[in-house]
Amino acid sequence: MREKILTFIEKNSRIDLKELAVVLGVEEAAVMNELEAMEKENIICGYHTLINWDKAGVEKVSALIEVRVTPQRGMGFDKVAERIYNYPEVNSVYLISGSFDLLVTIEGKSLREVSQFVSEKLSALDSVLSTQTNFILKKYKDHGTIMAAKSKDERIQMIP
Repeated sequence: MREKILTFIEKNSRIDLKELAVVLGVEEAAVMNELEAMEKENIICGYHTLINWDKAGVEKVSALIEVRVTPQRGMGFDKVAERIYNYPEVNSVYLISGSFDLLVTIEGKSLREVSQFVSEKLSALDSVLSTQTNFILKKYKDHGTIMAAKSKDERIQMIP
């Protein structure tokens, strides 16, 4: 039942518990108890709303920053990642494979604000060897949701 609940709420965290119970064929109380247990176990870590800031008219700049670091003795990458994710500007930090070690996502009000964060805070950390900043220019799909407007069929319909 856990996996089914997680699958449903990952796509729609606002689903009504009664509706979810009906879909799963169980009692509403069972769904509520399972959700509470998964929250306590940190299986469910939070509930988020996906916002299209462009449509809201709010200026935001998002960036993916690839970071190469020197792992700390006995701690690996965890301690460096912790220092980075504690900055309020940072949305997420991932340990990745490839030529960089960490992928950091941040948001700011302008290109300058993001660039200043990278140069003054992130690059200044002792463990950071190099960074590469990739600004997000347009989101087509985010967290499984298509963000781009659906293209219209502009072909001329021929009637026989």
